[in-house]
Amino acid sequence: MPRQSLSPESKGCPMSHELLSNAEMAKADAAAVAAGVASLHLMEVAGGAVAQAARRMLASAQRPQPLVAILCGPGNNGGDGFVAARHLREAGLAVRVALLGAEAALKGDAAAMRHRYPDAVTPVSPDVVAGADLVIDALFGAGLSRPLEGEAAAAVAIIEAAASNGTPVLAVDVPSGLSGSTGLPQGPVVTATETVTFFRLKPGHLLMPGRRLCGRVTLADIPIPADVLREIAPRTFHNLPELWLGTFPTPGNDAHKYTRGHAIVVSGPPDATGAARLGARACLRVGAGLVTVLGSPAATAGNELHLTAIMVSSVATPAALADALADRRRNAALIGPGAGLHPATVEAVLTILASQAAAVLDADALTAFVALSDAQATAPAGFGFVARSTPDTVTPKTLFDAIAGRNAPVVLTPHEGEFKRLFPGLTGDKLTRAREAARLSGAIVIVKGPDTVIAAPDGRAAINDHAAPWLATAGSGDVLAGFVTGLLAQGMPAFEATCAAVWLHGDAALRFGRGLIAEDLPEALPQVLQGLPSALP
Repeated sequence: MPRQSLSPESKGCPMSHELLSNAEMAKADAAAVAAGVASLHLMEVAGGAVAQAARRMLASAQRPQPLVAILCGPGNNGGDGFVAARHLREAGLAVRVALLGAEAALKGDAAAMRHRYPDAVTPVSPDVVAGADLVIDALFGAGLSRPLEGEAAAAVAIIEAAASNGTPVLAVDVPSGLSGSTGLPQGPVVTATETVTFFRLKPGHLLMPGRRLCGRVTLADIPIPADVLREIAPRTFHNLPELWLGTFPTPGNDAHKYTRGHAIVVSGPPDATGAARLGARACLRVGAGLVTVLGSPAATAGNELHLTAIMVSSVATPAALADALADRRRNAALIGPGAGLHPATVEAVLTILASQAAAVLDADALTAFVALSDAQATAPAGFGFVARSTPDTVTPKTLFDAIAGRNAPVVLTPHEGEFKRLFPGLTGDKLTRAREAARLSGAIVIVKGPDTVIAAPDGRAAINDHAAPWLATAGSGDVLAGFVTGLLAQGMPAFEATCAAVWLHGDAALRFGRGLIAEDLPEALPQVLQGLPSALP
């Protein structure tokens, strides 16, 4: 699926990595008015931005006077539509405006903007969009609280029919029927070619399927003072480099390998060692000073044939793993890639969590804590030792309890299937589920996918849309886990390190393009790092 793009107009909005929910955006509007900005002026600027986007979309129209059909709703979204209609009419375009509901029912700013539009307004019908070069959806904005039905649903169907016939659709704020807070449709919903929104993006512009339904997104600046964000204190962010670049590790002139952290990666059994090597190379590429792959003697014999700058070491017992982690210089550990689903994996995870190292738990390190069956319990041990101290009953709570007793950070990296097994009681939209999972587990949680969400126990969350479909390949997640581990080894704060790793992972895939396999991601990383706007070496 192509990555959503933000138009050049977005550059006019400073600090645009904050994402505002519907309620937070309402607070921003109210704060601007309280600060002396007239609400009619806000609507005038917003509608003007819609008209500007419409004219850009019509630049290649075949006829000299393109026809724009604008469907306005009864609230402020409709008011924006009336402003856009007036601007487009004044620019010499042919305009048809239809209103959902009665004109007499319009109130406030929407009524004022209707009175400023000089032409007649018709009821919503298929005739309004017939022959149009562009349809503007100004029916309902992000704050819609219930599914559309009746005449409103019929209006959405009219827009969808025009879109299916090839007519481009420009949505105001969000496509009608879409929740701005969750990115989920609420019944019938418009599929837009482009969307214009204002001041800050909303989670629904980035979360699937909202991102697909919005199409290209233009973030238009309107005169809401940026300092209203201090009062709102948003806790949701667009995962852009501005979010984490200030904490990104850059070695000084006096740096040496021991000052850049020592990451440990736990290998799987002899027939499943490749995943750990992928994670280890990612650790090294992202800047960890030293990386050691630990495994059973048999696994180590295979790993040492493939690794050069990365060290290897044998551990045959849980005590040996604990001893390896007792050295505080070994300050970050990754386990899970290729580890296997059996008690030895559980015991190894619990051993790591009993250490002082930051921990990244991926793949089998997560799934192993979903109650093991008898068949799984007799599987060969990944380390080559028999688990002796694993609890009789292993559940996700076993893992969460172990996380709760430590000071060093923990990062969990489930995809949606692993997430459902690890957090079976959580429902709702992806952002809400990720936040609740972080709270329950006490860990930073990456819920992977085309709309990856990173959530921290303190309530912060980031949504990542900077990725490529080529990441749907074996081993890609192992590399991501390695990027996180390598940044943690360098002392980067855990939430920022996780956000950075997700973005770097996506950027490497975007730069490489088609034909990507997991081994390519660490090799693409140096170009990504050199492109960051900082004094990286």
